Parts: sequence; structure tokens; C-alpha cells
Amino acid sequence: MRPMYYTLTPNCYKVSFTYHPLLVKCIRRIPSANYRADGHFWEVDPKDEWYLKAMEEWAVRCHLVGSVCWNKDEEPVESYEVPPMPELTVPHNMTLEPYEYQKQGIAYALQKKRCIMGDEPGLGKTAQAIGTMTASGAWPCLVVCPASLKVNWMREFKKFGGVTAIILDDSNRQVWQEYWKIKNMKGEPMAKVFITNYESLKKFFVKRIKNQSRFTLKSIEFDERINLFRSIIIDESHKCKSSKTQQSKFVQGIAKGKEFVLELTGTPVVNNNTDLIQQLNIMDRLEDFGGYTKFQERYCAGENQSSHLKELNFYLNKFCFFRRQKKDVLKWLPDKTRVTIVTEIDNMKEYREAEKDVIKYLRDFKEADDEKLQRAMRGAIMVKMGILKQISSRGKIASAVEFIHNTIDGGEKLIVFCFLKEVVKELKEEFRDAVTVTGDDDDKAKQRSVDAFQQDPDCKLIILNYRSGGTGLTLTAASNVLFIEFPWTYSDCCQAEDRAHRNGQKNAVTCTYLLGMDTIDEYMYELIQTKKDIANGVTGTVDNVEEKKVSKSEMIMDVAAKMFKGKI
Repeated sequence: MRPMYYTLTPNCYKVSFTYHPLLVKCIRRIPSANYRADGHFWEVDPKDEWYLKAMEEWAVRCHLVGSVCWNKDEEPVESYEVPPMPELTVPHNMTLEPYEYQKQGIAYALQKKRCIMGDEPGLGKTAQAIGTMTASGAWPCLVVCPASLKVNWMREFKKFGGVTAIILDDSNRQVWQEYWKIKNMKGEPMAKVFITNYESLKKFFVKRIKNQSRFTLKSIEFDERINLFRSIIIDESHKCKSSKTQQSKFVQGIAKGKEFVLELTGTPVVNNNTDLIQQLNIMDRLEDFGGYTKFQERYCAGENQSSHLKELNFYLNKFCFFRRQKKDVLKWLPDKTRVTIVTEIDNMKEYREAEKDVIKYLRDFKEADDEKLQRAMRGAIMVKMGILKQISSRGKIASAVEFIHNTIDGGEKLIVFCFLKEVVKELKEEFRDAVTVTGDDDDKAKQRSVDAFQQDPDCKLIILNYRSGGTGLTLTAASNVLFIEFPWTYSDCCQAEDRAHRNGQKNAVTCTYLLGMDTIDEYMYELIQTKKDIANGVTGTVDNVEEKKVSKSEMIMDVAAKMFKGKI
């Protein structure tokens, strides 16, 4: 007679035996017993071990099995040392020279082709993805990203790769493929990259969804044009962590069969190891881990659904994943880097109406001869330009929330600067554990916030009003700073940045400026940086050029003149 096997895994007992109706009848009486047809075994919760021992005695006594073998699926004793990253040996063809660690990321992606770029925020995952495309020539490329980052991806492809990218919208919905087919004067496609957001995948790439009781990949009929793409970049891929959502299935279907599938995320695991399953599935990488069932049993066991972590990290790095932190690449990074993210504001109609009002005032100001009248009107223009700034700030809140989540959900601390009480209030409602330093906080409350942020590892977010927190404070617990709104002068921006960039800081500091597209933000940022070689997202530097002292009113009027040149 053959034996019966009990194997204890981190998740359950796996029970296997040669089929016998009495054995089946017996095991069905165990409360937690469940037959797994995909693995041809029964799974039993460890808390029901008593039942298994009783079944063992009965089965042997009745001569239904010869013996029972109890095994334990233990984690092998190995160091699981992650091998070093490969060196880039082919031209990257980028217009800006990447850092050495970024070249290694590009080399890794060129080797694996379907992988997760999991670097910590601020290390240039976008540039590495673009470098992989320019080095491989795997055009055309589809970028799927959050709606707030579409414009930024378009600009980054031009800046780092010299490549034209097109954002998919209603105006090109039926003809976007022509931008790939039609050649320019150099004989190259009009566009090599096409960008869309998760919410628009259905509109652009799905013909219909068949009526079925269960939503699966087979129930989706895709537009044939998805076959044009050789590569796909999936930004913030943790948005696809659930296999049950439509957008996750859409991404999976579009990515199927592509030569390059690059997933970018600083937080591949948001809750537990099950978050990885669909992301691996999209890259067609689950089989590298033995398939769905084996991955779930071995790496998603226990109360937290996360097991054999060292082993998983080793195999992820071996097959399809890399992650570096700032501390790992400090020798290549400047002390401080400035990054701009240009995003569409969600209240553009309101902004345009306010803009018309400013133009009218500027025309009247231009025609005013009386000096007192000019001074009065100058004051009114300053107020109205401030209103434009406020409208833009309100329109960026959704984008800011997304950025903040991506940073702190990955375990990083973040400093956020803004002015408007309305913005602070909405951020506090979304991030209830955040601490604040604003005009509404007294001195003791401000100090408690600073102490909590500096000393408590679980305090990830501090929200500052520039007037209250832009100077004097030490916030070196964070190396990431986000400006939703920013001061009018370069020196004031530096003062705010230096809450993190000061003595005691152990990491390179990344300062991100969130700019509303086609708003006062872009003109304002450009003007205050005119005497600086400002760092971009990958290769920035900081110099010591002194800023010419100008009044705030002069700055505002200069911005207004630039913004509305030709309209007044």
C-alpha cells in the first residue's frame, strides 16, 4: 500500500494520497479541508492538525494506507545574496548622459526585457525606462500612466531621448496610428511614443466586452492596433495589483506578446505579497516562480500573506526586478536635485476665466497715464495674479495626492509645501496621520509636529505653509520635498528646500515642483530660475550664482508680461 503524505507549508497542510472513496469521505469531515484540483492535493488549516492525526490512525488501522509521512516545507538555508547589476555595454542613445547606476538599470532592462524598475522615488525610473527604449529601438512604445503624468512623460521623452511622443485624446482617437506610419523629413515616424492613462484604456483599445458571467481576459475584444506596439511602459504599476479590475485586465491584454514590458513603481508591494501576482502576470513572469499556485503557496502564506521574503527577493532580482535606494547610489548623486512635474489642472475653465480678467486689467494698465492710477492698478494686477496662482494650486490637489501616496506608501518620508488653507485642509483629510506647521498651529504644536516627523518612523508626512515652516526648521528625516505651491524668488525656494538639505542629512535631497500645465506656474518657475542651471530629474547640479534682488511686485509684473505677451 502506498503512503499518505502530510506536508506543512507556511499556509496550510498539503494532504495527498492515492484515491480511495473512504479516504475522501474522511477528509471531507475536516472543517477546513479543501481540494485543490490545480495541484491535486487537499489543503487543511494547521489549526485542524488534530483531525489529521486522527485520520492517520484510522487510515493505517483500516489498512487504507501503509503509512503516513509528515514533512515540513522549510525555507532553504541560503544567503540569497543579490548579484551586482550588469554594466551597460551598448550605446544608450539618450540626449542627456545618465548616471552610472541608471546605465546599470538600463542594462538590466535590456537583458530581462520584461521587468519591474522599483527604484526609490527620485532616482530616475522614468529616465531609465526612456533609456531602455532609445538603446533597444523597440518602437513604437505605449506608455500607460496616471492621468496627472501624461504631459510629464511627453516632455521627458523629448528631454531625455529626443523622441516625439503623442498623448492620445479624442482628436486622434481614430488616427493615432498614422503618426507612426507617416515619416518626417528625416525618414523617421512622426511619433514613436503614445501616451494614455489607465482610465482611458477602454476607450482607445477595447472594441467590446463580451457578456459573460465572469469578467476574464478572454471576454475582452481588443482593437487590432495594439499589435503595432513593440513595447509598453506601465508607470505606477501597483495600480494593477488586483487581477479583478478592468484596467488591470486591459493592461494585461495589451502587454501580451510585447518584446519589452517595463513596470515602474516604488511600491510594488502595497499590502502584502499577493500584490505582486498580477504585476508578474502582466509581464508573463509568473511561470518563473512556478506559476500562480506555487507562488501563492510559498510567498503569500501566513497571517500577513507574506512568506519566504529573502527567497522571494532573491528570485525577483534574478528574474525581473531591481530596486536601489538613495543611500545605495550616493556616490553618483548630487547633494540636491530639482525635478519638475507638469500636470493638467482639473479646473482649467475657472482658470481661463480668471486669466481673461487679468488680461483686461493689463490692457487698462498699459493705457493708464496717471502715476497714482498705475500704482493702484499694479496692486490690483498683483491680486489677480495671486488668484491665478491659487486656482492653479486647487487644480493640482489630485495630482499632489497621487504623488504623496506614491512616496509615503513606499516607506519614504515627505515634506510638502503649500500656501492655501484650502489645500492644507484637503491634504489633511486625505492623510489623517500627517502633521502640520501652518499659521493655524501655535509654537508648541509646531514643535510637536517637527519632533514627531524627525523621531517617529511611522510619521511619514509633514505639511508646511512656507511662511510658518520655510525657514529655521530642521527636517532631515526626509530627503524628498514636494512644492504644490512655491515662493516668488529663487532664494526663498532654496530656504524651503534647505529644511531637508542641511547638516544631518544623510541622503541626497530631491525637490519636486508640481507645475500646472499652461498656467502661471510654468512662467513663474522659469523666471525665478533664469540665473541658475537648475537640476533636472537625472543630471542636475547646484551652483552658487547670486540672485539679483528684486521686489515681489516686480517679479509678478515680469511674469504677467511674459505670460500675456502679444495679448495686451
